[in-house]
Amino acid sequence: MTPVRRVPRTATTHAAAPDHATPARGGAVAAGRRSRVPTYERKGPRGAPEARRGNALHAGAWWVWALGLATAASRTTNPLLLALIVAVAGYVVAARRTTAPWARSYGAFLRLGLVVIGLRLLFSTLLGSPVPGAHTLLTLPEVALPAWAQGIRLGGRVSAEQLVFAFYDGAKLAALLVCVGAANALANPARLLKSLPAALYEAGVAVVVAMTFAPNMVADVGRLRTARRLRGRPTGGVKAVLQIGLPVLEGALERSVAVAASMDARGYGRTAQVPPAVRRTTNALTLGGLLGMCAGTYGLLAAEGAVFGLPLLFLGLALALAGLRLGGRRSVRTRYRPDRWGGRAWLVAGSGAAVAALLSYAGTLDPEGLRPAVVPLVAPALPLWPAAAILVGLLPAFVAPVPPEEASSL
Repeated sequence: MTPVRRVPRTATTHAAAPDHATPARGGAVAAGRRSRVPTYERKGPRGAPEARRGNALHAGAWWVWALGLATAASRTTNPLLLALIVAVAGYVVAARRTTAPWARSYGAFLRLGLVVIGLRLLFSTLLGSPVPGAHTLLTLPEVALPAWAQGIRLGGRVSAEQLVFAFYDGAKLAALLVCVGAANALANPARLLKSLPAALYEAGVAVVVAMTFAPNMVADVGRLRTARRLRGRPTGGVKAVLQIGLPVLEGALERSVAVAASMDARGYGRTAQVPPAVRRTTNALTLGGLLGMCAGTYGLLAAEGAVFGLPLLFLGLALALAGLRLGGRRSVRTRYRPDRWGGRAWLVAGSGAAVAALLSYAGTLDPEGLRPAVVPLVAPALPLWPAAAILVGLLPAFVAPVPPEEASSL
């Protein structure tokens, strides 16, 4: 039998092992880098980056943008301009909303706006309107009311002018609701809560819970309706509504208990010891600041108070901010990775503020274009440069980070 030669383990053998292992590690590192680079540099449509934790848009920017559109809607009753504001808000929501439960509530706000318009027309038909009209559409039986109810009419003549006036008024309120719904669909309520001052944290928790209740309820209703359709059961009618309402209320109660338990586990409501002098100073500054802001706002809205309105508004704002800064000392919570207000947040918020400012300025130059006349009844026209100013609100659809689901599908 031929003897087997045993090769001695020398330094050369040991040196060869790292040489073979090094390319494997280097290849793994290189592969990891290659896998991470496309994710980091992935671009959405029109060059907008994909949304990540590091470049996520501040939630307050969405609310500033939406409030700017709502301010613009409050300055006009022109249905064409209001429809353009709703279209701008809807386009931005469709381009930048995620699949979160609160993002699916925008359709509910649209339907609520249509309900508001219908109710406004119904009340105008039944209760009358102070707007005189020469074009009578129908005459309802009028109910005689007692003397103490003078000024209120139930039934009577219904004119085209009063219905058009009611439609304009209802469309303005519906546009305001749609703008608030756009902010609710785009901004993460939990991340918005992180950005509030420490003095407003407890009130902010209540507002955030109230804001998330309606979207989650809408999502529950949609899920239950889909389940009933898959089982071949009807989704309309009083019986179906009652059968859907009970699970929705049960889910809302379970979420409330879970939120209360999590808040208790995280020490919600615990405050630090603050000297009585600081507490009294905080209350005085906050109350004085709010009164100053109210007086300044009234001065700006009144015709004879514009001189002292702006200084009072700024003084009240400064006092309120100082009170909030002092009031934050009683909060012992910390912030983990707070959201940054970057350049894209400035662009998004600035676009909404620009729409509000331009529409307010247009109201002083062309009041007839923004508020079309009802008596005599004329068809509304679309003023060109106010319409172009509203289109500035489309900027978030091009500069805001793209949600990952949208970026991966394009």
